[in-house]
Amino acid sequence: MGARDEPVLRREDPRFLTGRGTFISGLHHPALTGAAHCAFVRSTEPHGRITSIDTSEAVSMPGVIAVFTGAHSGTELWPLMPRLQFMNQKMYRPMLATDTVRFVGEPLAIVVAETAYLAADAAEAVVAHYESLPAVVSLDDALASTVVLHDAAGTNVSWEWSTPAFEDDPFEACDVIVEFSLRHPRLNPGPMEPRAGAVAWYDNGRCISWVTSQRPAGAKHIIESSLGLAPGTVRVIAPDVGGGFGSKSGFGCYPEDVVLAWASRRIGRPLRWTESRTEAMVAMGHGRASTHRIRLGGTGDGTVLAYSVEAFQDSGAYPAMGTFTVSNLRNSGTGVYDIPAARVSGTSLVTNTTPTVAFRGAGRPEAACDIERAMDRFALALGIDPVDVRLRNVVAPDRFPYRTAVGSTYDSGEYARAINKVVESSRYRALRSEQATRRARGDRTQIGVGMACTTEITGGGEELAECRVNDDGTVDVIVGTSPHGQGHETTFAEIVMSELGIHRDRIRVLHSDTDLAPFGGGTIGSRSAQLGGSSAYGAARAAVEAARQVAADLLEASEADIEFDKAHGTFAVVGTPARSLAWADLGAIEASHRFESPGTFAFGACIAVIELDTETGCVRVREMHTVDDAGTILNHQIAEGQVHGGLGLAVGAALYEEMHYGNDGVPRTANFADYALVSSCEMPLFHTDGTETPSPCNPLGVKGIGESGTVVGTPALQSAVMDALSVLGVEHLDMPYTPLRVWEALQQVS
Repeated sequence: MGARDEPVLRREDPRFLTGRGTFISGLHHPALTGAAHCAFVRSTEPHGRITSIDTSEAVSMPGVIAVFTGAHSGTELWPLMPRLQFMNQKMYRPMLATDTVRFVGEPLAIVVAETAYLAADAAEAVVAHYESLPAVVSLDDALASTVVLHDAAGTNVSWEWSTPAFEDDPFEACDVIVEFSLRHPRLNPGPMEPRAGAVAWYDNGRCISWVTSQRPAGAKHIIESSLGLAPGTVRVIAPDVGGGFGSKSGFGCYPEDVVLAWASRRIGRPLRWTESRTEAMVAMGHGRASTHRIRLGGTGDGTVLAYSVEAFQDSGAYPAMGTFTVSNLRNSGTGVYDIPAARVSGTSLVTNTTPTVAFRGAGRPEAACDIERAMDRFALALGIDPVDVRLRNVVAPDRFPYRTAVGSTYDSGEYARAINKVVESSRYRALRSEQATRRARGDRTQIGVGMACTTEITGGGEELAECRVNDDGTVDVIVGTSPHGQGHETTFAEIVMSELGIHRDRIRVLHSDTDLAPFGGGTIGSRSAQLGGSSAYGAARAAVEAARQVAADLLEASEADIEFDKAHGTFAVVGTPARSLAWADLGAIEASHRFESPGTFAFGACIAVIELDTETGCVRVREMHTVDDAGTILNHQIAEGQVHGGLGLAVGAALYEEMHYGNDGVPRTANFADYALVSSCEMPLFHTDGTETPSPCNPLGVKGIGESGTVVGTPALQSAVMDALSVLGVEHLDMPYTPLRVWEALQQVS
């Protein structure tokens, strides 16, 4: 495909760099004329029975239009059911808490006022009284079910699954077995733009809702079904979205978006809402939050024979997509390794914490950290170099498509090639030499060299695209994916240009509006290029075939005799190119294409280098080297940007970030003063490279790359820190590797 043969700058960037982006808080639209503003009253209690909610003072304040609690909505607001059918459906979530609150930040009431400031002040005046209940914070307490969060469910288990048990114990044949538990800390996605919403109702009964969403079609469905509306009543638009990272995917919206639409209809006035950063910290979905019990065994020569993981996932108070993420162990649990026997299982549990979501990577960084840490410990036990033990066990290129011991099928890969390439580019042997010298001298600052090679499932599902060639020869491409920084407008225009022969400047990519694209899975799970891109590709090709029929009629020839010249975008009869028709000569042409794929497996290798101050416990990332393979790369600049973003997130996850809750269920990190969100100051040098192993699962040969940096970078950093600590006597330490945590570990062994 010609689109990838030349570097193309992102067409989205100029409007963002010059302040011309359209975000909800600054949105201007005729339907929002005279809009009132809203604020939500949120629970300050992690678990309790609501005995009363006093709104009298708030209602009497100047400029306050209304205050609504769950009691006001009656049966007009249906609850939000767990995200997937196999989750415990008795753990449903009310849009506004009515009888019981289950986490700090859960919305209790909505205040409507003339300005945002008046609404915020009035929300502070609403007083809720509770009968406190014991808070369930840890996974151990949730599993014990001494305190049950959802009485109707009778249990705290929101979902349970397992791959088949071993018929014969494969660990009995192992010479060496390593066993350990690994805790994956709860993280806050922290997008630049918190959640916001705006809504208006028209006289004809239709509703228009602006949502900060990665899945506008999902938001449309949730708002309509929760309000008992007929399909097509609600139009959802996601304008420019300032980051999502999975926190704005899942259902496509949050209860607040539904309540906003309900309240707007109730008072007959358009409404607006923007949450504060503190609200976002406790009420927007969190990520990770799981503990895994890991076991790996093999022979004395370094061949892995058996692997198992028993995972426990924190759902938070209500099952959302975070409940499901642990199941990615079934997709890539054994990593890039040819392991003959493996078993993985998962138990998801509700706790009195913020519900968890499919945060960037969504179970894949956890699966990667599990297997990669196990490989490191296996290598250490045998006295084998970590790179060598990996090369000894990777799946060979001639084994693809490769079916893993946990039941997934990898489409393509050259894992050893990626490892060897990153070893060479990082000067791995020289790093080991430097490390040995520092250790021999007893330097205060030691270095750790970490290795990881990972694979991850990307995409999977279906997408629909439309290609409309207008009378003037311009093109509108409509897709169901919804970008928030991924560069879809650039990439999809290139794909269509390569098939139609129409210059990119005459191609518009339309998205994120359910009146244009009522169906679509949105932008999640590194799916957009392979699903949205392949559907746009198919729609463009279908448009060519439709145009061929029109050209045949105009040229009075058989359709089989019509030749299409992609280079010039013209149609002519074979053998008579002088008499040709351009797109603008054919009239309007419309075509659509639906594409479905089981998903592809991208992979990559990473070597991370850290410096450890052995006196203070401070860890600094010195450099990171990656080799990523996402199949055919459509735009190298965009792909590299995605890798950089993922690596940055990995640095934060490995070294700094964690949402802390006290034993009482109260969050201790409710702002960026307490939650150490990584910044550019902590970023190392990123040295990125790649290989291209095309996927046979889609016509473009592409795989996903939006999460690869996070998936491979996190275990590489884990490996690097533990490499530095192991020689000092620290066998195990969970992330994040903060100075205090590392210093305490060093004090214990000294």
